[in-house]
Amino acid sequence: MDIQAELFALQDKKYQAFQSKLMPTVAPEQIIGVRTPALRKLAGEISKGEEAEHFLAALPHTYFEENQLHAFILSGMKDYEACMEQLEKFLPYVDNWATCDQMSPKIFKKHRQELLGRIKIWLTAKETYKVRFAIGMLMEHFLDEDFDLSYLQLAAQVRSEEYYVNMMTAWYFATALAKQYEAALPFIEEHALDVWTHNKAIQKAIESRRITTEQKSYLRTLKISRKVKEI
Repeated sequence: MDIQAELFALQDKKYQAFQSKLMPTVAPEQIIGVRTPALRKLAGEISKGEEAEHFLAALPHTYFEENQLHAFILSGMKDYEACMEQLEKFLPYVDNWATCDQMSPKIFKKHRQELLGRIKIWLTAKETYKVRFAIGMLMEHFLDEDFDLSYLQLAAQVRSEEYYVNMMTAWYFATALAKQYEAALPFIEEHALDVWTHNKAIQKAIESRRITTEQKSYLRTLKISRKVKEI
């Protein structure tokens, strides 16, 4: 299978223009313009054939959609060790929020403790999307039955100048406020995050339907004024 030819056969140029505006970290010429359902279907077809192994080894890819295919193939892998080995090879090449956020291996649900060890390593990485992916995995797998206060502390300790890291941290704490309000609230009250991330977390929480009206009213009082920061 000529995967690039398959992708160009699915091209939607109007969608390509739309996608380009959403992903400023990816050059427009690297975006073909293929809708996600079509990419997921193609990823499923590749996974069933001999092409998968060769495709996963062909790094770095040229096009955004190839990275998306890569992420979707990894997300469907059923062997944890094999999936993690391939993921570690791929993460350094992830260059945008969409590929990062849409990559979620289902097998991780059965191996959360092993995953947690990797998350702790990724959180210390220099690569923007390794850190973003780590925080995303904390949010997806460790805010429900496997929740522990120490996981909030892991996320709060992240300090970055990267917008896509700080946005994910804010999203994480907004979700934590929705799912573990009593545990997460002190991190906001005690200003455990940098000012931008703190305010963005409150904004996202207030936008959530899972936060009560009373909780939203209180969170609004916890916003930090930019003037306070300058003083």
